[in-house]
Parts: sequence; C-alpha cells; structure tokens
Amino acid sequence: MSRKRHTRADEPFLIVRTLASNARAGEMVDRHRHDWHQLIYASAGVLHVSTERGAWIAPPHWAIWVPAGVEHDIRFATGGRLRTIYLRPDVNAQLPRQCTVVTVSPLLRELILKAVDVGMLDRRETVDLALATLILDEFRQSGTPPFALPQPESPAASRAAALIAAGASPARDMAALAKAAGAGVRTLERRFRAETGMSPAQWRRHREMLAALERLAGGAAIKEVADHAGYAAPSAFVAAFRRQFGVTPGRYFQGG
Repeated sequence: MSRKRHTRADEPFLIVRTLASNARAGEMVDRHRHDWHQLIYASAGVLHVSTERGAWIAPPHWAIWVPAGVEHDIRFATGGRLRTIYLRPDVNAQLPRQCTVVTVSPLLRELILKAVDVGMLDRRETVDLALATLILDEFRQSGTPPFALPQPESPAASRAAALIAAGASPARDMAALAKAAGAGVRTLERRFRAETGMSPAQWRRHREMLAALERLAGGAAIKEVADHAGYAAPSAFVAAFRRQFGVTPGRYFQGG
C-alpha cells in the first residue's frame, strides 16, 4: 500500500487518519482537542500527556489513548518520533471513554507504523478496512499498565495535590497537609481515595516514581535517580520501582 490522495468527497469514508512527526526533548504540544479519537504513540522516545483529569506517561512499548473531545497537551520527556493514529468516533462504540495508557504489542506497533505509512485508511478499500479492523482488535486486547496519575477534583483534595506537586513543606506530613488544604485528615484521605484511588501518600509516591521514570528515560543513571527520589541505595529504589510498576527499570525500558 502507498499513500493515496484524498479529496473532501472521500471524508465520509475515512476511518483512520495518521500523523508522523519528530520532536526534541522538552518539546510541547499545547492544550488542544480533536474531533476523532487519538492513540498517541511514539516509536522512539517517552511521551507525557496531561488533561485536567490526570497525567499519563509512555515509552515506545506503550501508547496513550485520548477520546475525542478531551483537551490534552503532550510533552516529550526525551527526543522522539511521534506516530499517532486517529479513529473516527463512530467506528466502534466499545472504545474507552477515558484517557488511559495501553500496552503496544509487537503486532500493534507494526500495524500503527503501517497505517502511518499509508496515511489514511478508507473503508471502501478492502485492504484499508482489514488493516483498520486489525488495529481495533489488537487495541481492544491491550493491557492497561499503572502509568497514570489521576487528579483529584474536589477543592481540598486539589489543593493538597498542588502542594504535593510543588514539594511544599506540609506535603509529607498528613496533618500539616490537611490543614493547609483546609480539610480534616480523615476527610482528605477519604476524598483522595474516592477521587484518585490512592491515599495522598500513595499519590505522592506514584508521582515521584513517574518523575523518576522520566529521568531514567532521559538517560540519568539509576544511582542519580535514586538519590533524587530520596532512596539510600539504588537497590532500594529498584525494589520500590518494581513494587509500583511490576517490573524493574531495566525491564521497563526493554518493553516490560
């Protein structure tokens, strides 16, 4: 298959669009949204996507799903090659309605790269339709690794999250954090768990691990990252990383 020219008359028949671009470390794509669903994938490099509801990070063996209409921005933690596919919103009603990180299997990776090479997939073309169907089937079978950082919504929990993110002095003491956020300790704990699935302390540790993951992706040594994260030894950091993500840092960057 090769890239084909399409006109406005072809629009109703297009089921997949694609985008290919390269980016430098630290490059940003400002907050925006699309009318089509988006599977944001980097064949090289590490992506960081954020919305008002949370943040997600993914290296080349994972991708980030953003439903149509969701405002988001993209930051490249490292230089990378963006290979994104867009799916027509009415192509399948069973697609996720929330942002999520998904595992990119070797097959899904090749399907994405092939679609990007073609450019757009037209449902009237037998091979295009088959490729789109395979992408959808493989995507629906993808796992969802724990690389999201959900954001709390209530005012007190949001204030607490902002204090934690800023590294403010009350952030590591629950009583001080609750007081600064304007809520009781139990109330803050309850709201955090209800809105993020984590306690404030767990949310802080998860945020720190995601930040550590970005530093590792940027080429920092494990000892340096462990020191920055406050671990006495690299082995302690590796153990904590494995508890959090299910794999060691080395296995993570090899594809899990």
